[in-house]
Order: sequence, then C-alpha cells, then structure tokens
Amino acid sequence: MSNPAFDLLLPSAAERLARARSDLRLGLPVILQAGPSMALAAAAETLPSDRLSALRALGGACSLAVTARRADTLRARAYDGDLARIVLTDGSGYDWVQATADPSRDMATPLKGPYRTERGGDSTLHRIAILLAKQAHLLPAAVVVTGLDRSGLPAGFSDLVTVTVADMAMAHAGGLVPVANARVPLAASEAGRVHVFRPLAGGEEHYAVEIGTPDRAQPVLSRLHSACFTGDVLGSLKCDCGSQLQAALAQIAETGSGVLLYLNQEGRGIGLANKMRAYALQDQGFDTVEANHRLGFEDDERDFRIGAEILRQMGFSALRLMTNNPRKVSMMETAGVSVAQRVPLQVGRNPHNHDYLTVKAEKSGHIL
Repeated sequence: MSNPAFDLLLPSAAERLARARSDLRLGLPVILQAGPSMALAAAAETLPSDRLSALRALGGACSLAVTARRADTLRARAYDGDLARIVLTDGSGYDWVQATADPSRDMATPLKGPYRTERGGDSTLHRIAILLAKQAHLLPAAVVVTGLDRSGLPAGFSDLVTVTVADMAMAHAGGLVPVANARVPLAASEAGRVHVFRPLAGGEEHYAVEIGTPDRAQPVLSRLHSACFTGDVLGSLKCDCGSQLQAALAQIAETGSGVLLYLNQEGRGIGLANKMRAYALQDQGFDTVEANHRLGFEDDERDFRIGAEILRQMGFSALRLMTNNPRKVSMMETAGVSVAQRVPLQVGRNPHNHDYLTVKAEKSGHIL
C-alpha cells in the first residue's frame, strides 16, 4: 500500500530524467519502459568496453540505435524512418561500436559495413535512448538490449534509473522557475539586471539580461541568443555570434530598454563537445549542416519555447525580435508570444565565416 509521505521522497518523472541523463554521461545503462516492454540502454560514446560485454551477456537482442541522419552517412537502412537499429553481430565489438557512432573515426575506419538493420517490431525504446543521449549532449547513438524480462534481472538492477514513455513527456513540460536576479552594470548600459531561470526537469540554467525598465504593455525589443563559448567568450571568427551578442546589447541600450535572453543551447543545441566535432568535420570539407548530419543531428536542435516561457514569466507578450532567423519568429508565434516586428541584426561578417554565413542563408533560411 502506498504511503503518501514516503512517495514524496521518491524521484519525480523530471528527476528521473535528470538522473538518466547524468548516468548516461557517466557510462551507466538506464532501464527504459514502454508498457510491458523494457530495455537496457547506454550511450555509445561513454559506454566502457567491459560494460558493453556485460550488456551483451544478458542474452537479449542487442543493437546500436542511430539517427537516420547518421544511418545515411553509414549507408545503413533506416527502416524506422527517423532511426536505424543496427544489429550487433558476434564480431561487433567495442571498437566497432565506437567507429560506427563517432564520425571522427570515419576517415580512419572507412569500411565498417555492410550493416544489418532491424526491420519491423517496436522501436519506441530505441527512440527514447537516442533522445536521452541528445539531451545529455552526447553523440546520438545508444546500445540497446531488448527482449529482457525485468523479473529475471538480478536484484542489483533496481539501482538503475527507470525512464518510461510518460516520463519523456516531461522533457519540455517541466517548466522553468525564476531563481534569482540582481543589478549588473554592463559596458553597454549601467542599467542592467540579470535574471536566472532553472528548468524544473533538470539541465542548464538560462538567463535574461534586462536593460532599463521595459514597458510590459508594449512590444519589447528583444533577442534570443544561444550560448556560444567560442564566439561570445573567445572571440572566434568562425561565426558571427559574439558580434551579434554585443550589437544586440548595444542596440537595446541605445533604445533605452529591452531584454536579451541568453539560452544555454550551445552549438545549435548539440553541446560544446559535439560542436567541436562538427568543427573538425568542417575542416575536412563539410559545411555546417552536413557536419551536423554526419554526427547524427538535425540542422538545428534548439528549442526556442524556452525563451517564450521566460518572456511570459517576465510579463512580456509581444516582441520586436532582433534576429535574421525566421524560424525564431515562427516559434515565438507558435509558443504564444506575438512578434510585432523582426529587427535585422547583420553584423560580424569576416573572411573566416563567409562560408558559414552562406550556408545559414542557403540551407537554414536566414535573411542575410
């Protein structure tokens, strides 16, 4: 019989998701559940060779789940549409898993196939495994063992976190909570205030930089800026992010008031490590979009609904949005925040980012 007081001490769905992402980064497997079906899954990038052997010794059907983008690079058939379940044969060891999952190894191991991929059956748990790996900012590839009976697993497996299909709905439904805010005089304006928001479902915090005292009844001059360590902090010339950040703050200050949202969605949402992998692929001749696809990601993995929620919590319902990206405008509108005007922000072009900006315009629809 359930004890309500004890139940309050157990992890919520959002907390289980946070633990699962952390465990995958540590190289631990997690239990996935969809109705009566269950599986054990581990991120291919962090899974040690001894744990891979232990997973295979469980006796279930073992496969490497990769996105359709990565499968296309590998010439593996993605019968499930958005993903492929590549069968691990007797000869598919640790090095094979790493080479298949990690595009940085493609040049060193060009002859990895042919691959045999599963066709038919339910791929729900494999899809969850890939989503969790993405949320953990790992390569979107996971070793998944299905066909297991939970009652037949050793008692110690109860220590592993369990994630269900219902839990995954919490990934974007957990909301944000304001944590703290304080006055921060800025080079652009001494009338600066920084607000910190924390996702209830775990993950990195996001920030709102408010300048002046914007009128909540009028469309506020705003920018949704995704974190870029290389551009914002190091002054990288490979992108225009740092220039856009400084220009946006300067324009808000000149106007007298506004809000810049600093969203921790590095590398278009794939994380800094994967962004560096994409840069390495660009050095091999692939453009920004092609590099992301070879890694197994979509062109852009960011979720701008985060920005819409922060703005609503701060009392804003309409924007004058500084962006060259029409997708930001449409996502704000879809999320219930009206965009009264798109304000261009065309700065930072240099010889090093010419190709990057060209791809932004031609493949991502940016208005440059």
